[in-house]
Amino acid sequence: MEWQEAWLCALMVKGLTRKNRAIVAQQLMSGVDGATIEAAMTPEQAASFRTVDADTLARSLAWLSRPGNHLLPYDSPGYPFLLNEINSAPAALFVRGNPDCLSETQLAMVGSRKYSAYGEQWAAYFASELSAAGLVITSGLALGIDGVCHRGCLSAGGVTIGVLGSGIACLHPASHRPLAERIVEQGGALVSEFLPYERARPEYFPRRNRIISGLSRGVLVVEATRKSGSLITARYALEQGREVFALPGGLDRPESEGTHWLIQQGAYLVSTPADVIEQLSGSLCWLPVADPQKEEIISAHEEVTRLPFAHVLANVGDEVVSIDIVAERVGQSIPEVAVALLDLELNGLIEVVSGGYVRVRRAGHVRRSNVPV
Repeated sequence: MEWQEAWLCALMVKGLTRKNRAIVAQQLMSGVDGATIEAAMTPEQAASFRTVDADTLARSLAWLSRPGNHLLPYDSPGYPFLLNEINSAPAALFVRGNPDCLSETQLAMVGSRKYSAYGEQWAAYFASELSAAGLVITSGLALGIDGVCHRGCLSAGGVTIGVLGSGIACLHPASHRPLAERIVEQGGALVSEFLPYERARPEYFPRRNRIISGLSRGVLVVEATRKSGSLITARYALEQGREVFALPGGLDRPESEGTHWLIQQGAYLVSTPADVIEQLSGSLCWLPVADPQKEEIISAHEEVTRLPFAHVLANVGDEVVSIDIVAERVGQSIPEVAVALLDLELNGLIEVVSGGYVRVRRAGHVRRSNVPV
């Protein structure tokens, strides 16, 4: 049996762990007989294995045969490494578009389906600016803020990823099909853990949310009520060790109650895209340096700020780091790095401490990771 068919069969068996799915797939590829495979299963799993739907299998194989469609098992080189680190990571991902972008540095942006003009304005702005800074924007392709974030990223020529709570061939909502095609055409991807023709179900969306946060370095909640599913994504982000950011809104806006609550619990309050870049800087070694325009974060409320020696700054975080480690990371000599570090120190961006250097954080931006969602 070919590997794609074997993996599809393994994915269709109910109740298997992802490790056992890989074992079953390998056995099928190796020609092990069904009785031997079933012997290691529970009665329920064995019954599911025997009754794998041939039509669903054939349709899924046909979908995979089309250009641009991919299946990424968790043990394959193309599976995104950051997602693979979380608990309950999917056994495999179905992808339409560019699978390579799944391993690029991502920021998740999420929010409510019902949004205000304020939320729409700032979701589009942050998505556009952060994608221009080099981040891939990941969201859930849902109605509301999700769609605004995808479009904001695309308008800046950026790459964006839509994670679905349905199979990719049964995209939900159907009204976002043109947006989904734009995402793919512009070098992004559609992603799902569900078989291609699986229809959306309410219980699938929380499962989708763990993938959104799992793929990303952090999650920015733009606008959310206290009952918004976006708070589920924030909870997953914390469980996965990701940063949580929240955009403040008007005190009289129900759409901002969820983000205000997150801020009260310790999420980072952000007012400019630079705030996000600053907090993620320790893991953003990709920060561009060749193009000076890429080193500027433009805000409607602040003057243009040029980040000196951004590649060096990106490698100085909250933990003390020595000059030789920084030099090794950026691939430059110690004298060259010493000049850069002095410039950063004079600009108030880092400070010298015992053992090396640490990043200077803005007032009010204390790292906290105990947000109980």
